[in-house]
Amino acid sequence: METTGTDATEGKGPLIFGCVLDGKGGATPIGRKEVDGWKPAHPGEILWLHLRRHAPEVQPWLENDLGIPEPTAEFLVSDSTRPRALREGNAIAATLRGINFAEQAQPEDMISLQVWSDGVRLMTLRKAPMQTPRDVRALLELGKGPLDAGGAITAIVEQLTVRMNHTIVDMNLRIDELDEMDIEDDHEEILPKITGIRRNCLALQRHMSPQHEALQSIARDAPAWFEDHDRREIEESIARLRRYIDDIEISKESALVLQDELRARSLASNEHATYMLTIVAGIFLPLGFLTGLMGINVGGMPGVENGDAFWIVVGICLSIMALQLVLFWRWKWL
Repeated sequence: METTGTDATEGKGPLIFGCVLDGKGGATPIGRKEVDGWKPAHPGEILWLHLRRHAPEVQPWLENDLGIPEPTAEFLVSDSTRPRALREGNAIAATLRGINFAEQAQPEDMISLQVWSDGVRLMTLRKAPMQTPRDVRALLELGKGPLDAGGAITAIVEQLTVRMNHTIVDMNLRIDELDEMDIEDDHEEILPKITGIRRNCLALQRHMSPQHEALQSIARDAPAWFEDHDRREIEESIARLRRYIDDIEISKESALVLQDELRARSLASNEHATYMLTIVAGIFLPLGFLTGLMGINVGGMPGVENGDAFWIVVGICLSIMALQLVLFWRWKWL
């Protein structure tokens, strides 16, 4: 999942974890005291810091101790989480988003990850706990992690992108399940679920489309330390994200078709009920008029004296009803 319920194992303060990539796929941990003024001890070493974006001391630390310009530091701790990327000299900064798989979270509740790197130092900042940076760190602990800052960025982007597929597949499965349900019997249950799927699709599109543009900006404008193979990896993530956006569009259209079918059947059912009520009203309207007329208490009406009036009225009513049914059938109203 992308989020977890706690980050108690990641320490306290602004630094969640820090490590130095050795350029060979491994890394060694580094503490807060060793971070300030850090310099590579060997060629190819990269400093990676994973920080709590909402910690009050983060921005002063970025500006005063780590030497990051004030506008960039403000960007990295900003609550504006729309995906975008920019280049400042030899550094790149980006805001990316990932699916929130926390309990009771909706797919549209995506969480943001700010990324900054100058090729020698890499910083990732988040507010809600995220699993993606931990997965990359786990690869480093196994000696199978990224070799440089560009590789670390592409690994993070790939993890964020791949995790989106789980949500898209889940929505497609839910649509298939709804499509197999009995629309007539489960109308009240299906419609809210379809509405929820369409809402999720729209929200994912709203977040994933700007992320697609942000990744394109990284691939196009990244500095020279972002090597060609890193650009190719980013291009692969861009292509995968483009497919996911297309899949979301298909899911949205499938949900719309199912919703339209549900509404069409409901409308047809209502129209049929209205039609039958109209037929019944058409049959009994003249009968009601006739019985009302014959119920007038006027002396001298035929059949009153010998008691045949009732049966005469019944016969007339049945004859009128039979005539109406024949006419309705010939006019194809029945």
